[in-house]
Amino acid sequence: MNYRHSFHAGNSADVVKHSLLIALVRALQQKDGALTLIDTHAGRALYDLGGEQAQRTGEAAHGVLRAFADANPLLDSYRAAVRAVNAGAEPRLYPGSPQVLTQLLRPQDVLIVNEKHPEDARALRAAMRGTPAAVHERDAYELWLALLPTRTGRGVVVVDPPYEQTDERARITATLAAAHRRWSHGVTVIWYPLKDRVTHQRWKDALRRLGIPKVLSVEHWLYDADEPGIYNGSGLFIVNPPYAFTQALSPLLEALRVALAPEGHRGKVTAEWLNG
Repeated sequence: MNYRHSFHAGNSADVVKHSLLIALVRALQQKDGALTLIDTHAGRALYDLGGEQAQRTGEAAHGVLRAFADANPLLDSYRAAVRAVNAGAEPRLYPGSPQVLTQLLRPQDVLIVNEKHPEDARALRAAMRGTPAAVHERDAYELWLALLPTRTGRGVVVVDPPYEQTDERARITATLAAAHRRWSHGVTVIWYPLKDRVTHQRWKDALRRLGIPKVLSVEHWLYDADEPGIYNGSGLFIVNPPYAFTQALSPLLEALRVALAPEGHRGKVTAEWLNG
């Protein structure tokens, strides 16, 4: 799957991912202690929805623009994050995860963002100029482990790869296993696309075998039946989600399902613990 994000910025996956990321970080911030936020595959951080690449796919029309057309107040925080990079206007620019995380920072929090692709890394540095973020240009999986345990007592690692490499899932699984040994109480968020159900089930089984006690799988299926060979939705594995997040999750997921359901489809958003 080729997932150069400039082609897909503001799509339904972004709406779900960023809505949940905002809710997750805010739940953790109910405690005063400092957080370290780490984005391993940060991308460019800011995307032009009117640009040639975004216009070629038109995916924002089925994502962020649907969220803006919906009146549900549970999506207000997400819409505010998008408006913040558009001077309060309707979306022309789209904030990637680094920009979303920047908006959530408190004075005591730390943000570290990383992008290995040279062109995107230059754009990332420009987009994050003037923010307190530390910007790296390293291998994402090496950086993930190198920064653990975090200097602050608590933290969140966001892993959002393009899934262009055939071994991407295997690298995530191996790195997560090593990360959990170093930082068993840490929160990790892993984004993934939903295409082939059999391949995805094999990956879930591999993650279950790691024996990590608390891994929540949140999946957004766009269509009422699988569409073979195409993008069917996306999901997040969330390791050690806080109680305040999980307790408030169901109504937010329902709001996202309603806002993003394609014409003629109801869609489905599920949340389940990998190990029961």
